[in-house]
Amino acid sequence: MKETRAFPKLVKQVRNKLGLSQEELAHELGVSFATINRWENGKTIPFKLARRQFATFCDGMKKRGKL
Repeated sequence: MKETRAFPKLVKQVRNKLGLSQEELAHELGVSFATINRWENGKTIPFKLARRQFATFCDGMKKRGKL
């Protein structure tokens, strides 16, 4: 449960570090702008599959030296 409470902050940190707008991150993940906005504001916590997709995206950015 701790992981889900930290998720909004993590999404925003990753997005800012990559210099992406919410819309750009949404495009990268294949979700809507509104979804990213809700994640960052803690209005919704994504299901496990979406969290895994975000983690995979972050891993890819780390391998490219961007995170």
